[in-house]
Amino acid sequence: MDRYPPIAAHGLVGDLQTGALISSQGVVDWFAAPRFDSPSIFAALLDHDHGGYFRLSPEDPESSRKQLYYPDTAVLVTRFMSPDGVGEVLDWMDPVTTGAATDRHTLIRAVRAVRGTVRFSMECRPRFDYGRAPHELELRPQAASFRSAEAAAHLWATFPLERDGRDVCGSVTLRAGETGAALFTACDADGPAPPAPTADRPTELLREAVDFWQKWLRTSRYRGRWSDMVNRSAITLKLLTYHPSGAPVAAATMGLPEQVGGERNWDYRYTWVRDGALSVRALLDLGFVEEATAFTHWLGDRLGDQDINGEALQIMYRVDGEPLLSEEILGHLEGYRGSHPVRLGNAAAGQLQLDIYGEALYALSEGREVGVQAGYRGWKKVSRVLDWLADSWDRPDEGIWETRGGRKDFTYSRVMCWAAFDRGLSLAAAFSRPADTARWTRARDAVLEQVMERGWSEQKQAYVQHYGGDVLDASLLLMPRVGFLAPKDPGWLSTLDAMEEILVSDSLVHRYDPAASPDGLRGSEGTFSLCTFLYVDALARAGRLRPARYMFEKMLTYANHVGLFAEEIGPCGEQLGNFPQAFTHLSLITAARTLDEALDRQRD
Repeated sequence: MDRYPPIAAHGLVGDLQTGALISSQGVVDWFAAPRFDSPSIFAALLDHDHGGYFRLSPEDPESSRKQLYYPDTAVLVTRFMSPDGVGEVLDWMDPVTTGAATDRHTLIRAVRAVRGTVRFSMECRPRFDYGRAPHELELRPQAASFRSAEAAAHLWATFPLERDGRDVCGSVTLRAGETGAALFTACDADGPAPPAPTADRPTELLREAVDFWQKWLRTSRYRGRWSDMVNRSAITLKLLTYHPSGAPVAAATMGLPEQVGGERNWDYRYTWVRDGALSVRALLDLGFVEEATAFTHWLGDRLGDQDINGEALQIMYRVDGEPLLSEEILGHLEGYRGSHPVRLGNAAAGQLQLDIYGEALYALSEGREVGVQAGYRGWKKVSRVLDWLADSWDRPDEGIWETRGGRKDFTYSRVMCWAAFDRGLSLAAAFSRPADTARWTRARDAVLEQVMERGWSEQKQAYVQHYGGDVLDASLLLMPRVGFLAPKDPGWLSTLDAMEEILVSDSLVHRYDPAASPDGLRGSEGTFSLCTFLYVDALARAGRLRPARYMFEKMLTYANHVGLFAEEIGPCGEQLGNFPQAFTHLSLITAARTLDEALDRQRD
């Protein structure tokens, strides 16, 4: 067992309320319950010695390993091959689709020998509350209960269990065709142990999980050139969405570094207005109307809140809409390969990022095509937000990348303020809603004129990150997508050329240059996978199809062995940052669809 396997050496399983990462060595080294943003139970990915893990794998240290998903599902299959036999571990969670939050979440781990004889061994070492809460162990022949002050977990296996301090271990030898299983259920501290399942129950649960995912994916409308990657991205987005509220998290993990050994280690288990809003278009394009509708309703509810700074909207929330996200340092955790501090919570929640209003209105506008329409009271909330923005758009903010180096007049923030007014005016006209349209129109036009005059750099012949500077920024790749500029506007084509020269490195795209635009943090970072897919999308819209397709195909080679992407790609092609990242996968879907449509038009 590696102390710290590569970030990319993992698959994700989940039940639509939480998720677990499982390495190609058969180790669950990240799992938090009962929600994505709950305290961890297994967190060896952040501290091998103190985080806790659940290993189930063959004892033969020389066995080779392969990992894949059962086709069109979120069932992860890890295969182990040795001279004595071939064994498999199947991992999944039973999807919770009732719509209500539950405190009980079960990770199912099935083992079987495919050929020869395979001896599997198991270690289950939970560490509650990020390794801070001790627990007591109650052991029975084939079951164990782990209880801390605030949470509990119960393990049941088809083979005998043995005590190892406060943890348990076990082993089983299987011959070709024989199977076994271990079920791990997380619940409240006083939750009773689940009844022992029948011998065939794991098989029934596997069949139900496969049926659920394949039936869900069959509703997808995508029939393009990259169906495998688009389907995997769609499943990943579904896995990262908290079903009771419809809110997607940015990633399943916290604390994974953007630079190994550096301090850019954030908690991404929350819902960003920006990420969720931009996912609406991708979901609708695929035909997943229920998911897109659920998020627009969640977003509409947030418009009635007031954030912690008195702004009209906060940049991120917990999955249930709770706005309080104080940040603390988990100093007792080593961090992934020594990357510390490990941060719990996210202080960026208190930042002013004016672009989120554009993304929010963009999402509400996109939802209109499937009948998502705000009622009178809902519209009044939208109207109040835009009235507030009319007074507030012309001021510095922290910007899309949540920099901690001070507020600036970020061009992208202004562009999205323009999008907010533009979509608000469209909605008011489409539904004949009362609004101060004259005021919104003046604000929209003023934003556009300001960006055209102050967001352009004569030196770079490009639109730049913030007024008065000449730093390029990949966030501006969304300018044509929201309609601020035509995709073949001469100034925009010049901006693409400048980005290619400065931000693009062998088809991978940096979000900006931290050395040229200090962001208040030490260290460097990799290229942003999101930005690479945004660049592909922009190239395709501009008619530059040959480089767009080549870049897209090259980017797909950076996916991990089961088709997942983290936030960034490091200098040696390694994946960095929290994993898997929803924003990356939704931008992959968008880029694939844009490319498909452009290539089809070219063929016609």
